[in-house]
Amino acid sequence: MGVTFAPNRVGRLRAAAGALHRSLAHVAKLALDVALPTLCISCREPVDGEGVCAACWGKLSFIERPYCPKLGIPFVYDPGPELLSMEAIAAPPAYAKARAAVRYDEVARTLVHQLKYQDRTDLAPIMGRWMVRAGRELLADADLLVPVPLHWRRGFSRRYNQSGALARVIARASGVRMQGDALRRVRATEQQVGLSRPQRASNVQGAFQVSADRLHDVQGRRVVIVDDVLTTGATVDACARALLRAKAAEVRVLVFARVVDAPRAPI
Repeated sequence: MGVTFAPNRVGRLRAAAGALHRSLAHVAKLALDVALPTLCISCREPVDGEGVCAACWGKLSFIERPYCPKLGIPFVYDPGPELLSMEAIAAPPAYAKARAAVRYDEVARTLVHQLKYQDRTDLAPIMGRWMVRAGRELLADADLLVPVPLHWRRGFSRRYNQSGALARVIARASGVRMQGDALRRVRATEQQVGLSRPQRASNVQGAFQVSADRLHDVQGRRVVIVDDVLTTGATVDACARALLRAKAAEVRVLVFARVVDAPRAPI
């Protein structure tokens, strides 16, 4: 004869089993935290919780309003809406707007270099979340995320594209679809580091192209280019021109960090 249990007893057994499972999971997490303490994503010192220690947090310079509505360059004071920076007026880019989460300073440089060159893909989630916060306006009605591509040779040596890693985090957080193969780098280029502004522009001229089988994904779409750092803007501008040639409706740029030479005043 089989043994039967009253429904309320079954419920109590399930609740007890669930509580035991949660308790064991909590104990396991505590043991792991003791064995492997959480480290600051920048300096690797132990921290409570996840993210950045107090010392590194104090060195991060998040970009907040007021800033140039086109380039996202921070202003020293609020001039009112829609007043542009000198850079935006003197050399308007192909893209409509650019936003960055932080200034490219000591801590930001460390994070970018570790993500790009030291296989620290574990940094992408928190960096990407900061980018979502900074780019909320750009992402609100965007149709497509497109990471700046690497040339296949550089991609082979690095094993992954840091811009793609950031774009995947942003796609999950924002719900905007990512198309990682929409843009191709059709010509190998020199490293931009150490090049002047004109040299940077010449270096990436004609280096990007929309894949023929992705034209339908780009046409008529509001596209957000994702990259790690914006210095002179030459790379993302070349990407934007390629997307606009493929009939994108509008191109915007979202980066983790941007170089800010000095406090800017609007004109």
